[in-house]
Parts: sequence; structure tokens; C-alpha cells
Amino acid sequence: MSTTEPSFTIGIEEEYLLVDLESRDLAIEPTEDILTECERRLPGHLVTPEFLRSQLEVGTCICRNITEARNALHELRGTVSEVARGHGLGLMASSVHPFADWHQLKHTPKERYEAIARDMQATVRRMMICGMHVHCAIEDKELRIDLMNQATYFLPHLLALSTSSPFWRGEESGLKSYRVSVFDGVPRTGLPDKFESYGEFERLVDTLVEAGALEDGSKLWWDVRPSAKFPTLEMRLTDVCPLVEDSLTIAALYSCILRMLYRLRRNNQRWRIYPQTLVEENRWIAQRFGVAGKLIDFGIPAPVPAADLIEEIISLTEEDAAYLGCEKEVQHAREIVRRGTSADRQLALYHQSIERGDSKKEALVKVVDQVLNETISGIQ
Repeated sequence: MSTTEPSFTIGIEEEYLLVDLESRDLAIEPTEDILTECERRLPGHLVTPEFLRSQLEVGTCICRNITEARNALHELRGTVSEVARGHGLGLMASSVHPFADWHQLKHTPKERYEAIARDMQATVRRMMICGMHVHCAIEDKELRIDLMNQATYFLPHLLALSTSSPFWRGEESGLKSYRVSVFDGVPRTGLPDKFESYGEFERLVDTLVEAGALEDGSKLWWDVRPSAKFPTLEMRLTDVCPLVEDSLTIAALYSCILRMLYRLRRNNQRWRIYPQTLVEENRWIAQRFGVAGKLIDFGIPAPVPAADLIEEIISLTEEDAAYLGCEKEVQHAREIVRRGTSADRQLALYHQSIERGDSKKEALVKVVDQVLNETISGIQ
């Protein structure tokens, strides 16, 4: 392993939904002029179509710290929202639209998405979901794999903090992140395998490529993966957050966890790697209950309030948050736990509206309006 400390630079990718401001439903065929104008106005950033035409994805430039990431996300959300509104559309940073029906939607007519539609069939046609991905630069390949093996333990905690998809096609799903259950229906998703070396990971990718199962490593859609394009470890499990400060907290915590794991390794220590089945159980609990749930502390073993385990992560990464200059963002996790995630707020508003006599559709429209407002809150 290289003795040079990783740079821990970050990049954030967010997927958004485009909403018709008259119906509050998803826009079925938004004009391509939106992407063209966004690309022109956002040089240095990424703005691309997603599988469904009612979605788009943005990506920040390489950010040296969380302050640069904040500025980039503000610029991206503000500009894309402004352009979309010029076409009668709203920008929605939520992992699922509360009442849209995927049967009505159309996929983007590009070669990549045509191939995915042919290969995945019904599993991908319902991909009316959006996530947030965080890249953290770990330049050394062997270190990247070692940290990936250890970091999977913490992914359910990050998912719990991010949940924003409690509804599906106009009904309460009973889950705080229904998005995860939809994405799990696609091949090569979920937690990654444990690898002894980067070479072992490369051999797995090569085997799948040679067998014709995939083109390259970018088609491994694991919860965390070595990026196929950049020298980064890419976290992909979390929902996208309507409030930009919550997004920044997820990114900051992820970076601090990796830096903490690196620091342990530098001191000849390491985080215990638990069986994948145990981590998957916590993943399910986070998906089901969000921050209101009790995740399993495998060392006891016993269920512990997610709030307590998140507090433990804040304590474990205190030195790393100071090193990376993101103490405020990490500590904001306490506020997310206190007031709940977007999923909690969506459900609370929905039930309040029903109790006041609104129909289910009227209540869901209010949920859409809440998320639309939160998406651009504090950035314009």
C-alpha cells in the first residue's frame, strides 16, 4: 500500500425528478432543451439524462472540501430548477414521486438506455427512482478495496439518515426507502462481495465482461463500488435528500468514515468485517424504519436505536471531521435524527392532510409541493 495519504476529495451526484407544475405529476416528455440549456449554463459540472425522460442527473466537479461541494450543489440545484421552471416544470429531489405511475413513463431514447431496456425488461421499466452517489478519492487501488470491505458496515446508517421514498404509486409503502426495494430488483445491486485484493476484484469484472454479461465495471450497481471511471470509492445506497444540508451531511459522514478507517489501518488497526447477512439485516431495518428504527449492534449483539449508533459514528469520526473541515455537516446528523428525514416529513404532512379532510390525492399533491419547496430551500 502507498504511504501517501488519500486526498479524500469528493464529488456528489444527485438524480432529480421533473414535475409538471400544473398536475404535480411527473413530466412524461420534458423537452430536451432543458438539458441543453443546463449544460450551457453549468460548465465544469455534469448534467445528463437518466433512464426515464422524467429524470435527470447532476454531478459536481471534483471538490477539495465540503464547502466547495456546498457551493457546487447550490449552483446545480438553483440553475436546473430555474431552467426547469422556464418550461413549466419543478425540480424534485426525492427518491420516489408519491403518486406517479411508472406505466405511463417513457425511457430516454439513447443507445445505452435502449440496451438496458432490452436487457432488464420489466425490472427496469419501473425504475422511477432517484438516488445520491458520493465519490471519495482513494488513489491507492489496494487501499480502495480494503476500505470498501470495511465501509459496508456503515452503509445502513447512512441510508437511515437519507430516506425520502415512503410512497409508491399513490399508496404508503410501509417503508421509509421504497426506492431500495425497487433497485434491488435489478441484477448486480446490493452489497458488494468481500475482496482480498484489487486484483481479485478485477478478475471478477473480467470474468463478467468476457462472458458477455456486462461491458465494464460501471454496470456493477453495488451499494458501494470502486468507480470504473475515477480513482474513487463510490457510495450509491442512499436516497436523494430534498434538503441540501442533509445531502452534505451524508457526503461528509461518508468521507469521514473512510478517513477514520484509513487512520485505523495506518495505526495497524481495522474495523471488524461482519458477515454480509448481518449487514443486510441492518440495511433492511434502515430501509424499513429510517432513523426511527433500531439497528443491530453486532458486538453486543442487540438492537440499538439508530440515533445512538449515529451518535457513535459522530464520536468515532470527530478527529476526521476536523481534518476534513466538515464538523458542522457531520454534527447536522443529530438534527436529522431529531426532526426526522424527508420520509418522516412526507408521511406527517400526508396524515395531517387526511385528518383535515383532504382526499388521498389532495394530500399527496401537498407532499409533492413540500418536496419541491425543500429542494430549492436556502439556495435561491
